[in-house]
Amino acid sequence: MSGQKHFVSDVAEVRVAATINVGPSMTSKANPHPESLRDVAGTVVLVGAGNMGGAMLEGWLGLGLSPAQVVILDPKPSDALLVRIGPEVRCNPPRETLTNVAALILAVKPQVAPDVVPGLAPLAGPGTVAVSIMAGKTIAFLEGNLPGAAIVRAMPNTPASIGRGITVAVPNGRVTPQQRTLTTRLLAACGQVEWADDEALIDAVTAVSGSGPAYVFLMAESLARAGAAAGLPADLAARLARATVAGAGELLHRSDLEAATLRQNVTSPAGTTAAALEVLMAADGLDPLLKKAVAAAVRRSRELAG
Repeated sequence: MSGQKHFVSDVAEVRVAATINVGPSMTSKANPHPESLRDVAGTVVLVGAGNMGGAMLEGWLGLGLSPAQVVILDPKPSDALLVRIGPEVRCNPPRETLTNVAALILAVKPQVAPDVVPGLAPLAGPGTVAVSIMAGKTIAFLEGNLPGAAIVRAMPNTPASIGRGITVAVPNGRVTPQQRTLTTRLLAACGQVEWADDEALIDAVTAVSGSGPAYVFLMAESLARAGAAAGLPADLAARLARATVAGAGELLHRSDLEAATLRQNVTSPAGTTAAALEVLMAADGLDPLLKKAVAAAVRRSRELAG
């Protein structure tokens, strides 16, 4: 009978979870309708068309930016990307033909930046905003290689590749309100955009949202291993963990409620979830562990920036 009572208790908790309040709105709060780019004037030059740069490019075109306004500077863009974007996007044209550059997007790997960025200075005219998504490359580095340029240092994260990322952007003193608006519109093609005035915050941003997807993936791995340890077949545990992490993330994305409220709504008093949370929320539980992890990432970000 004890096993039967346990089963009934779990079913009751699952039913509570199935009817939790997710808030008055189930529409996405984070950039539900990115602004059309059809009215953008000038040329957008993308330097580096790898995974992140390519995702941004496809996002721009999907929002109506004319392919004729886009230029790719990349020695080896992937054939798959070139097929997807079509022949109208110019790839590696002579630099002297590039005029009226509205935005110069720097998406190369940071280790090649010292070799690549100085040669781009002629493209950064008085009306150009240079937007860098290169990890660890400071505004001072960019200003030293693009003298007099309006510069934005931005930190996206990998969900940008599916339009669900978040990017934090920091401008230098030369960025005009119009250039800030253009930068927001271009970055928003890949998700939510936040602005900060203090570049020193970028290290913490990197540690939280830049590296954060890896923490979530690790959570799925750990949950799967815990399920297997509890007796589930490993493949079933992996599927359950993957779907649970993805579904909970989508619920958080769509809901207007705070994460704490969503957690409380799925937690029945004295139920199975409450028992697990007692462990995760203990003094030596998840909070202090994540604080240590984020602090380590912040330190490493500062080291890499020099």
